[in-house]
Amino acid sequence: MNILVLGLGNILLGDEGVGVHVVNELIKRYSFIPEIDIVDGGTKGLDLLPILEARDRVLIIDAVDFEKAPGYIGILENREIPAVLHSKLSVHHIGLGEVLLASEMLGIMPQEICLIGIQPLTLETGIGLSPVLASRIDELLRRVIEKLNLWGVECKERSSDVSCGTIKDNP
Repeated sequence: MNILVLGLGNILLGDEGVGVHVVNELIKRYSFIPEIDIVDGGTKGLDLLPILEARDRVLIIDAVDFEKAPGYIGILENREIPAVLHSKLSVHHIGLGEVLLASEMLGIMPQEICLIGIQPLTLETGIGLSPVLASRIDELLRRVIEKLNLWGVECKERSSDVSCGTIKDNP
């Protein structure tokens, strides 16, 4: 099974960078059997297309405008995902919608895609998450782990004295 966990967002725009923060925490806190790819997709847009190719399953973590209270976590799957992208938070959302459409048109769409999103509080320039989103990181991680478990991935917590490893960056 070829599984990708993809964190999206711009870490210079407050809560908009939540996907990147979550994948960093995932690498720091867990190891995975079988091994999976965890990628900081940042704001790469269409440059993400090659990384989706030949994937069976893709789990995306991102800030999403669900039109709910800040900190709300929603899970969307497969064809539900493009519908939520009508409300763009930043430039990378345009790219995500285009990437999904292009991957479908090229016949390289993964069998299963899941988006775990969280409603941001602020998108203002600044490094770090708002207290609202920072307090929800553990819940986001829990939901990511649950989904990976459903996909047959064993997620083991690392002990605090184990090396963290490194996050992959999109080439």
